[in-house]
Amino acid sequence: MATGPTPKIFACKQSQDLAKDIAKEYGIPLGNIITSTYSDGEFQPSFEESVRGCRVFLIGSTHPSSDHLMELLLMCDAAKRASARHITAVMPYFGWARQDRKDKPRVPIAAKMIAKMLETAGATRIITMDLHADQIQGFFEKPVDHLFASTIFLPYLKTLNLPNLTIASPDMGGSKRAYAYSKAMESDVVICYKQREKANIISHMELIGDVKGKNVVLVDDMVDTAGTLTKAADLMMERGALSVRAICTHPILSGAAYDRLEASKLEELIVTDSIPLRQESPKLRVLSCAKLFADVMKSVQVNQSISSKFIM
Repeated sequence: MATGPTPKIFACKQSQDLAKDIAKEYGIPLGNIITSTYSDGEFQPSFEESVRGCRVFLIGSTHPSSDHLMELLLMCDAAKRASARHITAVMPYFGWARQDRKDKPRVPIAAKMIAKMLETAGATRIITMDLHADQIQGFFEKPVDHLFASTIFLPYLKTLNLPNLTIASPDMGGSKRAYAYSKAMESDVVICYKQREKANIISHMELIGDVKGKNVVLVDDMVDTAGTLTKAADLMMERGALSVRAICTHPILSGAAYDRLEASKLEELIVTDSIPLRQESPKLRVLSCAKLFADVMKSVQVNQSISSKFIM
């Protein structure tokens, strides 16, 4: 079994807490890195230990602000110039992924651009979780390990022992994910059909399927303003659902999301720690993804298959 030099794990500022948990699960300490900041906001990360010939894992989600992406890019470049043998960008949340295609004239395909930027900066492998669109993997010329948070959520969901369980998707695009969860839980599926007035604003929503007398679990890859999620939950309760919970991998929770969550009929919002929360909420339950990433990183280091980490 090939192992090579002991790997080193470094954290971007925005993912320090998660990176500490991943390093603890892996069994090695976080590497030493400092960031110098100029008065105008420009910053410079610096590895304070040798990475020559090592596999380097750089842990950082790229949620806004854009400084988070820039920091990861600079760390990739620094590792490349310091002669690291392998540079693995560990991105629990791959930001800008909603821009994965041209949905109208004269707009960028940001996810493709970021893939190219990471490769140019020096990343030789990407590890990420629950991409907004699966096809983003094809934007890279380097290997991408696309993990599914279902390996975290399904065991928790089974402990709830909910009778008359129904899995729901808050939109048509998430139907594949909802069907995968329903297959694992041996439950029914319902789909919400929504029309947007513009980004983050829903003009109309309808329900495809019956939720009367059911305990519903909505499944999505991210929750941003929580508009879709809370509107879907309220609609389902109006249609006779006994309870509505939601599973969302990435808790962006921007704008009025927390207020909407508190005012909604959602019983619980279950998320991972891929993005640090802006504030606490009694309706939020956070499940750690640290062990999942640590296990996959170990497998990558010793060239083992990670197929056992895929449920969907």
